[in-house]
Amino acid sequence: MSGSQNRTGTTGPRVVVYKTSENYYLHVPVILSKDKKTVVSYPAPTDLFYNGDLAFPVKLENGYLLDRRGIGEGCAFLQWTYYEYSRLEKTPDQKELLKMILDPDPLTELYDCGKRSNFRDIESELNQIIREGRLHQFKRIR
Repeated sequence: MSGSQNRTGTTGPRVVVYKTSENYYLHVPVILSKDKKTVVSYPAPTDLFYNGDLAFPVKLENGYLLDRRGIGEGCAFLQWTYYEYSRLEKTPDQKELLKMILDPDPLTELYDCGKRSNFRDIESELNQIIREGRLHQFKRIR
């Protein structure tokens, strides 16, 4: 990596790969506080889109998912699906969000794989890394 890439490339979208204990693919993720009593990050219904389509995660090899919504430590899933939530007229309040938590601790694995700009063909490269058992080369958050 050249010096200029190092200086200018320190920000930008991160690549997050994860696995869940159950199939929550269709469900909206939120981030809970450490004590799981508060929702600290959640989308507005209009935030669930990526390039005009619902921002479902990308399915990778061996049950791994590539995040497109901002999953991180403290992730929980709501009972609402992406489709249902995207049709809400307004963003739910804290109380309503907490009542709709489907699973407060669904992540079994969570990796920060660096900057998106480090990949040319992100899906095929990540699938190869997974097939070769090399996910451990990235920062394991969980």
